[in-house]
Amino acid sequence: MNINTIVNEQFHGKTFKELVDCPLTALCGIGPNQAKALEDAFGVTTIGQLAGLKVVAHAVAIEMMAGVETQPQGDAAKETLLDEAVEMTFPASDPISVDAGITRIEVAPDKVDASRDHQNASAIAASNEEAVGQSCVGSPDKQPGSA
Repeated sequence: MNINTIVNEQFHGKTFKELVDCPLTALCGIGPNQAKALEDAFGVTTIGQLAGLKVVAHAVAIEMMAGVETQPQGDAAKETLLDEAVEMTFPASDPISVDAGITRIEVAPDKVDASRDHQNASAIAASNEEAVGQSCVGSPDKQPGSA
């Protein structure tokens, strides 16, 4: 590490042992106002005192552990159960869920009569009727053009 990138210019060339006893303003980014605020809040005036704060050690530990943290055990178990459920039901359209918050649609929605839904349904039905002599599409009570 190039220490000159993290300490102010007047502290360049000092050893780490010397820097531990230097004021907080030796660190780049900490001016007199920030140093005073740290002194008022935590009672620290030197780099060594700041580094020795338990709250700083805890923050560093949390940040380090976040980089290697794995998925919580409960979430991993749910994901495994869901993967297995999907594998067992594939290619079914409704795989089971491990979460009770997901509900299943029990009643299918009304379906549109596809023979009447097409933009040229009337023309197709008329052409088929002309060729065959009777209606070939839909039920006899619902002819093209009727409501």
